[in-house]
Amino acid sequence: MLGRGGRWLQRAGGAAPAPHGAQLSFDGAVLRLKSGWELARGLLVLRLCGLPGLVRRAPTLLSVSRRLLGHRLWGSLLRASFYGQFVAGQTPPEVGVTVQRLRALGLRPLLAVPIEEDVGQDKEGEGWYEGNRGAVLGCVGLSAQGGSQPMMQLKVTALMSARLCRTVSLRLGEPGGLSEFSMDRVMAVMGGEEANFSSLSPAENRHLQASLLRLDGVTQRAVEAGVRVLVDAEYTYVNPALTLVTLALMGRWNRAQPWVWNTYQCYLQDCLVRLGADAALAERRGFCFGVKLVRGAYLEQERRLARERGYPDPLHPTWEATNHSYQHCLDLLLELVARDGQQCQLIVASHNETSVSHAIRRMEELGIAKDGGAVCFGQLLGQAGYAIYKSIPYGAVEDVLPYLVRRAQENQSVLQGIRKERDLLRRELWRRLLRRP
Repeated sequence: MLGRGGRWLQRAGGAAPAPHGAQLSFDGAVLRLKSGWELARGLLVLRLCGLPGLVRRAPTLLSVSRRLLGHRLWGSLLRASFYGQFVAGQTPPEVGVTVQRLRALGLRPLLAVPIEEDVGQDKEGEGWYEGNRGAVLGCVGLSAQGGSQPMMQLKVTALMSARLCRTVSLRLGEPGGLSEFSMDRVMAVMGGEEANFSSLSPAENRHLQASLLRLDGVTQRAVEAGVRVLVDAEYTYVNPALTLVTLALMGRWNRAQPWVWNTYQCYLQDCLVRLGADAALAERRGFCFGVKLVRGAYLEQERRLARERGYPDPLHPTWEATNHSYQHCLDLLLELVARDGQQCQLIVASHNETSVSHAIRRMEELGIAKDGGAVCFGQLLGQAGYAIYKSIPYGAVEDVLPYLVRRAQENQSVLQGIRKERDLLRRELWRRLLRRP
């Protein structure tokens, strides 16, 4: 049913682990370029982020501390700690300085505007989304200054109501939904046709049309600036709509190279099947396929929603099963890259050393060049000539801190497991204190 994509899926699904040929150093040598203060701050912040009780109470603690300390002192302390650790800055000059420092460390920036919306947080009218459009276009401009092959992150729910995303996702699961909300119809609306979907109300059609034009306009500006757009996945109840919109953007803009990339969450049980289907769709339709491959960030929330609403848990039951899913998806994508590195490109967005090492070994076996641009990595502690991107938001303290708290709460299981980075930070600090070479 998936044509050649189905055969790729079968091969990747049954692929054996690669032999331990290629090696990548995870010794943290890049940390030698950081100052002593940066090492100490990083060690402290990562340790605090690994405390579940502290992360759960973070919104209350931030609110109380702001009242007690006052806005100026509160902001200064946060800038010196959590904000300084994770955020690129507030103003374009501050972001520019951070970008240059990342490049000196051998890292490329992957900037993100910390704007998103969940169901129940709907805004009145189009004003909020139009304002976000301006902020996202600003991110395009800043990302274009980030050096070779710049990238940026985009959340669809910054430009389109999460409630509408959920509505469209529900319609896609109903009889006739896939034909009504086809990729071609969505592309046509992006091209200027009127949105007239029978299962949506007039108000929903108007908002959908405005949202699709916003998303298409941002993508056009990014393509003109040479910036690749990595569209984030979110909760499963909005993801079908997000994927539909992203594939439509790919169909419009990924004709010569992959400017728009979709995110696939490997903790979902159906991830490999959907990935194979979308790869086959891209081949049939003749557009390039860009993928950001992640494990997934909403584990606790997804499981809670499944229990409360009485539907099957959509996630793999164990961490090991998620690891197997990640490896199988990775194998599928690397085979596609090996066939045509212009047609399919990939960012391995994982801090997991085993997954990264597996990717490196498979790249070597398949003859994929480390510096060819078709495969890159999320933040790594060992570069060895590979393209490495660091995801980093920017903006005012008041805007970014709630975003960081949500990410920390969603990624609690990940934050408790980043012992490797903490150990390397500690080792580098001791090396300097003992004045070892």
